[in-house]
Amino acid sequence: MNYKLATEEDLDEICLLVKAAIAEMERNEIPQWDEIYPSREDFLNDIKAGSLFAGEVSDNGDKRIAVIYALNKECDEEYKNGDWKYDGDFRVVHRLCVHPDFQRRGIARDTLIHIENQAKELGAKSIRLDVFSLNPFSLRLYEHAGYSKTGEANWRKGLFYLMEKGI
Repeated sequence: MNYKLATEEDLDEICLLVKAAIAEMERNEIPQWDEIYPSREDFLNDIKAGSLFAGEVSDNGDKRIAVIYALNKECDEEYKNGDWKYDGDFRVVHRLCVHPDFQRRGIARDTLIHIENQAKELGAKSIRLDVFSLNPFSLRLYEHAGYSKTGEANWRKGLFYLMEKGI
């Protein structure tokens, strides 16, 4: 996997990746994302802020984006509901998404390790994120990776768990 800072030239491919992921979530009865969130504008803002990353793989000789994520210090006001265990600098993971063509290959797990190392290099002491309570795949991923629930947030789509891991 080759991780890189996403660019505006990647935006169309990123939006197609997310559209495919939404369709897969719908097939699995996970109503997490839709036409409202995440939007093309969300990804464009991440790109402009220098916080959107893409993991590319070689697929039959072509490079394809297999995974995306945003990493920054931004968090919604609902994050105040978290009983955060780690003091000091932290990073927040947003919109981690693996294209369905590449799911069930350990890419999300490996990307989390990459994110943790990246955050450590930036001086972070912990990673924070939120996970949709009705997404068993994401819940299992984060729990197996050592993330702990620290609180809850209620957004438009329902209950989300706030999670954290020291790095």
